[in-house]
Parts: sequence; structure tokens; C-alpha cells
Amino acid sequence: MTGLLIFLLVGAIAGWLAGLIVRGFGFGLIGNIVVGIIGALLAGWLLPRLGVSFVLISPLVTSIVYAMIGAIILLAIIGVFKRA
Repeated sequence: MTGLLIFLLVGAIAGWLAGLIVRGFGFGLIGNIVVGIIGALLAGWLLPRLGVSFVLISPLVTSIVYAMIGAIILLAIIGVFKRA
């Protein structure tokens, strides 16, 4: 149960931060959690294939940064399709 709460917290923080960075794409709390979780999965798949690997202050902070990078990529993709 604790792992699930941490997973949701990381997703919420990452989605919120990505929404701040990519302006105009806030989806509310639930939407930000979903974007953050999908972003974490995207980053977990994409970044190692690009050779990107880093460890920050703690594993939790590293997870948030990875998820945020993935969420930013996801929001950029959503933005491209929304404009078309």
C-alpha cells in the first residue's frame, strides 16, 4: 500500500511540475497524476535507450525527475496533436 501511495505521489508531483514547465497544459490533480505516471513509464523506457542515466540526491528525487522528463515529453506530444 505504501508503494502505491509513493507511486501516486511521484506521479502527481511530476505531472504538476511538467504542467508548470509546459505552460497551458494543466489537467487538474487526477490528470496530473495520470500524466506523471505515463511520463514515468515513458522516461523509464526512453531514457535508458538514449544512454541517459543519473542519480540525484535520493532515489525518490531521481524518480520524480525521470517522471517529470517523461511527462514533459508526453505534454509536448499532446500539444503537437492538439494543435493539428
